[in-house]
Amino acid sequence: MSSPLDLINLGPAAEVALLGLVLAAVPVMAVVWQSRRAGIRGWPAWQRALTVATLFLTLDLVVFGAFTRLTDSGLGCPDWPGCYGHTSPVGAHSAIQQAWQVSPSGPVSHSKAWIEMIHRYLATAVGALITGLMILSWRMRRRAGGLSPWWATCTFVWVCAQGAFGALTVTMKLQPLIVTTHLLGAMLGVALLTAQTRVLEFRLAAAPSVADSAYAGIRRLAAWVLLICTVQMAAGAWVSTNYAVLACDQFPQCQNSWWPPVDFQTGFTLWRPLGGDGQGGWITLAALTAIHMTHRLFALVALGALAWLAWSMRKVPGAGRDQAWLWGLMLWQLLTGLSNVVLDWPLASALGHTLGAALMVWRLTRLIVRPRYQGHSATTLG
Repeated sequence: MSSPLDLINLGPAAEVALLGLVLAAVPVMAVVWQSRRAGIRGWPAWQRALTVATLFLTLDLVVFGAFTRLTDSGLGCPDWPGCYGHTSPVGAHSAIQQAWQVSPSGPVSHSKAWIEMIHRYLATAVGALITGLMILSWRMRRRAGGLSPWWATCTFVWVCAQGAFGALTVTMKLQPLIVTTHLLGAMLGVALLTAQTRVLEFRLAAAPSVADSAYAGIRRLAAWVLLICTVQMAAGAWVSTNYAVLACDQFPQCQNSWWPPVDFQTGFTLWRPLGGDGQGGWITLAALTAIHMTHRLFALVALGALAWLAWSMRKVPGAGRDQAWLWGLMLWQLLTGLSNVVLDWPLASALGHTLGAALMVWRLTRLIVRPRYQGHSATTLG
């Protein structure tokens, strides 16, 4: 059996990085073109535009990462960062074909290899954008109005950690704890980039914001709600990475019972292989049911907290857009979550559920970081 170190082949790393740079150049050119048309001038405006582009690509990466997992493509190329030592599945064609012939229903196929490598290319592009932002931020650190370069440096550290967890996802054979941590890390990246965008938006505003003290209560409540939602996202990631969605294919009951047999001890044994119980055996239906029911029940807590936040904002002048986003995302998450159960986990619903979670992080982070409701003219991201 191969060790994790045997699965790390840095031979194609430079070529994969170069391809990531090419992909990163596409949003950069789009930002340059759009910024020149809009007459954007000054480093803070350029910094915000590049950060928004990076945030958008990160959201795409989160959804495509879910697509990779949901199509069982996480081991489509069982080494890292390339594919059987090559930059793309084209060079690895014979190795992929051989693996597929040995196990046609296994984790390796040509389509899965392409899905896995496209995910890596996108991740490399995000890494390139973040690295570029860090370099530019340090070069422009004395320009007035820009963010401290330590923001971009923290984001660079985050993307490096995400890359390491991406490698572990492959080398540890999709171990649920590693995959779950990787997904939560992606949400952290969304929050970091959103916070930077929000601070720059505030600095570029045409008029000063209302004093923070006026909305301190909303900001504190939003922070608590984000914490609750993060716990719910962790529970949802644990459901997905353990393939426990279909442990219950009914709603509101599960397995024709209001409380079916559950095994929380095994279900929440964190360090164990995919499909294992941590003791050398296979995970049981009762353990998978415990995972599913935990996510289902805590959803009530998360939805209640979000509803309370949205309701608390009803008297805040100009907060209608934020309220609409919160109510809309709550409805979206409820419908996509239910459809995952009753429609046997359709791919579109599962991807929509992941996108909804990422957008929830985005919107709550915007509320926490210097909210502005008074309607002054400032370019915003929604």
